[in-house]
Amino acid sequence: MNLRDRLRGLLVRLYARRVEGHLDHAQVPKHIGVIVDGNRRWAKAAGSTAAQGHRAGADKIEEFLGWCTETDVEVVTLWLLSTDNFDRPQEELLPLLGIIEDVVRSLAADGRWRVHHVGTADLLPSGMQTVLKEAEENTAHVDGILVNVAIGYGGRQEIADAVRAMLHDAHDKGVSMEDLAESVDIDMIGRHLYTGDQPDPDLVIRTSGEQRLSGFMLWQTAHAEYYFCEVFWPAFRKVDFLRALRDYAARHRRFGG
Repeated sequence: MNLRDRLRGLLVRLYARRVEGHLDHAQVPKHIGVIVDGNRRWAKAAGSTAAQGHRAGADKIEEFLGWCTETDVEVVTLWLLSTDNFDRPQEELLPLLGIIEDVVRSLAADGRWRVHHVGTADLLPSGMQTVLKEAEENTAHVDGILVNVAIGYGGRQEIADAVRAMLHDAHDKGVSMEDLAESVDIDMIGRHLYTGDQPDPDLVIRTSGEQRLSGFMLWQTAHAEYYFCEVFWPAFRKVDFLRALRDYAARHRRFGG
């Protein structure tokens, strides 16, 4: 690293400390959703392979969760694999699945996070299903950030699964379709989502400069604030995170009112 890069790094760290020093922890979002985007483009810019880009993105996750712990965030949802991602070529998808398994194992072994899977388990390889189940069981007692790992996740699929689960519950309880139709409301559907017992996201961060949700938590983010960052996920820094929190704290949330 040359002198110019060292000076730039020092200035960024000093700026981050200044932003953090002015951060009001009472205004920090309790649930942050993150669309971790840009791994492949980061790799291409660095002359690396897609797998190396995904690995670099995976390495960023625990660092990010550490920042969340320092700022009193309670729930983090990380979108790691969408239902659309299964259409990628096998030579990219298979290494990616392996990297995601490693991420889940690492989060569970860390001891600071409570891991919860959100997504359609049936779409995932049996080995990954086992890894996710064991991670949830082994961290159920942890009194730390609840980390939702969105793997095999799609927003429309989640709503379809919620309706299906609601219908199955009604059938098991002997409730007629007529009675169910009369009783369906927003809260009932919400309880059957993958995050049914959790607070909705307050803030959604998407890296890589893309300004769209791509189906991320369509139901839960109805009143969320959004922060779009130009930085690719592997290059996401603490100062970028703090800027997102500062931007969120400066907004007046009206919840549709």
